[in-house]
Amino acid sequence: MVSSINRLLVANRGEIARRVFATARRLGIETVAVHSDADADLPFVTEADLAVRLPGSTPAETYLRADLVIEAARRTGADAIHPGYGFLSENAEFAAAVEAAGLVWVGPTADSIVAMGSKVGSKDLMRAAGVPVLEAPESPTEADLPLLVKASAGGGGRGMRIVRDLAALEGEIALASAEAASAFGDGTVFVEPYVEAGRHVEVQVVGDGHGDVLVFGERDCTVQRRHQKVVEEAPAPRLPAHVAKELHEAARRAAAAIDYRGAGTVEFLYDPAAERFFFLEMNTRLQVEHPVTELVHGVDLVELQLAVAQGEAADTFAALQAAPPAVNGHAIEVRLYAEDSAWTPQSGRLVTLELDAEAEFGPLQRAGIRLDSGFASGNEVGTHYDAMLAKVISWAPTRAQAIRQLVSALRRARIHGLTVNREQLVEILSDPAFAAMDVTTSWLETREAAVVAPVTGSTPSAVAAALLLAADAASRRTVQRGIPAAWRNVVSQPQQTTLVPQGRDEEVVVEWLGTRDGFVVDGMTVLAATPQAVRLEVDGVARTYAGRIVNCLRTGAREVFLDGPEGASSWRNPPRFTDPADQVVAGSLLAPMPGSVISVSVAEGETVSAGQLLLVMEAMKMQHSIAAPTDGVVTALNVAAGTQVEAGQVLAVVEEPSQAGEQA
Repeated sequence: MVSSINRLLVANRGEIARRVFATARRLGIETVAVHSDADADLPFVTEADLAVRLPGSTPAETYLRADLVIEAARRTGADAIHPGYGFLSENAEFAAAVEAAGLVWVGPTADSIVAMGSKVGSKDLMRAAGVPVLEAPESPTEADLPLLVKASAGGGGRGMRIVRDLAALEGEIALASAEAASAFGDGTVFVEPYVEAGRHVEVQVVGDGHGDVLVFGERDCTVQRRHQKVVEEAPAPRLPAHVAKELHEAARRAAAAIDYRGAGTVEFLYDPAAERFFFLEMNTRLQVEHPVTELVHGVDLVELQLAVAQGEAADTFAALQAAPPAVNGHAIEVRLYAEDSAWTPQSGRLVTLELDAEAEFGPLQRAGIRLDSGFASGNEVGTHYDAMLAKVISWAPTRAQAIRQLVSALRRARIHGLTVNREQLVEILSDPAFAAMDVTTSWLETREAAVVAPVTGSTPSAVAAALLLAADAASRRTVQRGIPAAWRNVVSQPQQTTLVPQGRDEEVVVEWLGTRDGFVVDGMTVLAATPQAVRLEVDGVARTYAGRIVNCLRTGAREVFLDGPEGASSWRNPPRFTDPADQVVAGSLLAPMPGSVISVSVAEGETVSAGQLLLVMEAMKMQHSIAAPTDGVVTALNVAAGTQVEAGQVLAVVEEPSQAGEQA
């Protein structure tokens, strides 16, 4: 009999730490947070009863330091450690060290982690247990293409490459191995067939460590980008009942084969055309997408984890095995990331993060939205960790209603300061292919991008942004405050406000007049304009735009963040005069995000070809290749391997031969 948990340390950060704390508080268990310097101001730190600083900011200095985490537990009197997901959650040595220190490990045994930690070894185990596996070709030929190179110890899409040309196989193996070694400390990779039209379906299990396994249905995680999940839902749509039953039984056999203890997920690749599935891997931890399972099955998976860890789950297992919870409704989760439309991670200050939800980190009493967030308004989003800001989960009686609720919640959210993937999520959820579940794991890479509407100076949101700036400027006047903004005795021409829409390079100019009766704009009526909101009437229809202005101290530009009926938008009002120090020469290659340079493939003075790899950056656990934009000569190289760079920093300059010759 394991002693009861009184004080729980969560060896993780962000939303998963807050999620575990929520259940612990409800159960009367005290909580302990560990945090890096970069995370010191995040909500999970202040919500814990006790917090211990792990000096440094990188994962290797902090959350991956098993010795520091166990020492933090000792110093705070914690009697148990919950690993969350990622970091040390699937580290067998850490699990063993926690138990050797006399602490309760809220997770599977070290032996189970080892057994399932190798994608190669786990397939052998599953084959023996009668679970279908995807066989890797020993000597691949053209007929076996496409192939998938995967890291044996990997996850989250890192160390994974699709190969469509046999000649590229060797190079892709080398790249995948290097990325896996960097991310996981293990460069072992393997090759298997790539199922083009496959779906990713996984099954939630909870084991008691003695062979008994509870199965809480399946989730569909097919919508992915770069092999990282974007949308998850339960139950899996358009899954034949007999396939679902076979999946559940296969997952039960997989967990029972290793006497699995605690919560885990068995992942499968499902081929809809043949109605067959193959074992991919088992995640020996709580999954990011566990809330959709909790909502449709009415369970608290963290509570079950704690019960199993304390040896108090026998009655619960007996009751749930006698009367398994029925599936209730449909749940869909999206991952809200700080990233642009090219999926490039973003960093900086999150000015506003406000999203209406019926619950946070817990059950819903009626159809609505659950929010699991790791950040709050005013927090800094750094470059050391994953770019996920929050998980937004919708639960409703039907899938169609769950989709509508989720789209509405995302559109009404107020998210300012950083570029996020909110619009992409809305596009995905609104796509007829998603509604029909006619998607595959490669869908996001192959679907046509939405047509971006042109923006002009008469676009209502542009007008609203310009008037918001004008109203703000008028409110800050210290003299002649009684005179209308921009009012002139003799009007010669309209006022002009220059704006740059987010994600675009072109400028738009909004023209407006300041009169005794307020602002005037051709083609629309200005009903009201304050520094916080603008109300316009266009073609007899009134619409309101709520806004927020943020000044950039470095460039002098003003950023305007708007939330209106067409959705969210942001605009940059550049300063009238540009500091020469901010200008860059033609051919400059700028860092797309803050991060570190991990390799440089060229030297200054070297002749390069368009598309040639120049250097590789790493940010937020993802690698980004910087290639030559044109044939030319590297006339400047400002970084080396190991250099830390800021977004917009000049990495190198590639000039066309004629330009380089002229300068010489």
